[in-house]
Amino acid sequence: MHEIKGTLIPIGGNEDKGIEADEMYTLEFIEEGILYHVVKEAGGIDSNIVVIPTASSIPVEVGENYLTAFSTLGCKNVDVLDIRSKEDSETEQAISLIKNANCVMFSGGDQSKITDKIGGTSIHTILVERYKNEEGFVIAGTSAGAMAMANEMIAGGSASESFIKGAVNMYKGLGLIPELMIDTHFIRRGRFGRQSEAVAKFPNLIGFGLAEDTGMIIKNGNECTVIGSGMVIVFDGNTLTHNNEKILQEGTPMTMANLTVHVLSNGDKYDIRNRKVDVLPIEAPFI
Repeated sequence: MHEIKGTLIPIGGNEDKGIEADEMYTLEFIEEGILYHVVKEAGGIDSNIVVIPTASSIPVEVGENYLTAFSTLGCKNVDVLDIRSKEDSETEQAISLIKNANCVMFSGGDQSKITDKIGGTSIHTILVERYKNEEGFVIAGTSAGAMAMANEMIAGGSASESFIKGAVNMYKGLGLIPELMIDTHFIRRGRFGRQSEAVAKFPNLIGFGLAEDTGMIIKNGNECTVIGSGMVIVFDGNTLTHNNEKILQEGTPMTMANLTVHVLSNGDKYDIRNRKVDVLPIEAPFI
């Protein structure tokens, strides 16, 4: 198997402190601790960072938010690539920015917009090739931007109807890390049920549920390290002894027996290929 050389950083999202539910008032923002890791992995403050706010319904505001955030960390070369159609993904400017970026950062919003407007385009091809072949190339994404990294992508679904068949909607993602299914805002929005159903549908894949202000640095498509202040819930369906998802009608409660679940926090590591956890000693420092 060809060893992947690039780095993925999926992040669980972290709304600004606005109280309204409308996205206009809850701009996605990542704590400096997480953004610091993104910049460091990309090669530091002189690296070329491209922000893609395609998932957002307010891409201009979100793009400005990231420009401010990265410049606060001292970054000098940050561009916003405002892609709103497949045609936008084929422009010379878009292709040039993606070819020259050290880090590409996808914002939050609606993950289906990312695959609809970028999936199958020239910049999607370049992203995949560079991620596979270039050491130090970083693709980061928060919320929707993290979920779009998978092949089997969670596109939505009800959190309140936990463990009910049909509570999760699946869609094709960018296919950067086909072994995983990623869900975000995991604790705050109570998404345990829909991730469980996703794993019931695809028990050979691993489900990652990322809390807000929490991410994973994934090296070589395999070695994961938790960053940030929250937790990552790992769902491993490989051990299931009973799973009735295939035979149930929509709306019926599901049964899963012997689902393996891990709760990981800052500094803990997970090996995707071997499905193994390596936890930090109790006295280890926060990273």
